[in-house]
Amino acid sequence: MSTILLLNGPNLNLLGTREPAVYGATTLADVEAMCSEVAKGLGHSLEAFQSNHEGDLLDQIHAAGRRFKAGELVGVVFNPGAFTHTSVALFDAISGVKPMPVIEVHISNVHAREAFRHHSYVSPAAAGIVVGFGTDGYRLAIEGLVRKASQLAG
Repeated sequence: MSTILLLNGPNLNLLGTREPAVYGATTLADVEAMCSEVAKGLGHSLEAFQSNHEGDLLDQIHAAGRRFKAGELVGVVFNPGAFTHTSVALFDAISGVKPMPVIEVHISNVHAREAFRHHSYVSPAAAGIVVGFGTDGYRLAIEGLVRKASQLAG
C-alpha cells in the first residue's frame, strides 16, 4: 500500500467557518476523513498536512519527491489556497519533483471569482486540476491522482 499526501495551504484550517456561502460547512477534519476513506477504497493510505506557511508546504513537497522516488508515495493532492495566485516557489518545487504527480484542487470555481484568482502559478506544474466541485473535488482529485500514477507506472 502506497501513501497519498494531501496538502492544504493557508486558511484551509478555517473550513466550516470561513465564508460558508463559498466554501460550505464541511471542516478540514471532515475533508481529511473523507479523503482517507477514498484513498483506502483505492488501496492506499492518506497523510494530511495543512499549513499557513509557504516554506512548510515547500518542505512537504520536497520530502514528497524523495518519498515518491523511493516508491513510498503515489503523489500529492494539493489545495494551495491563496498561494496559488502568488507563489512561484510552489511552481518551482512541484516542477523540481517531477515526475511525481501533483493534482491541484480548489473548492470554489476560482475562474468565476475575483480576477486575481484567475491565474495560478501552480497549474502549469500540476498533472491535473480540479476546481469548483466543493469539497467533493478532493475525491475527484484523489481518483485522478491514482489514475495518473498508474499511467506513469505502466
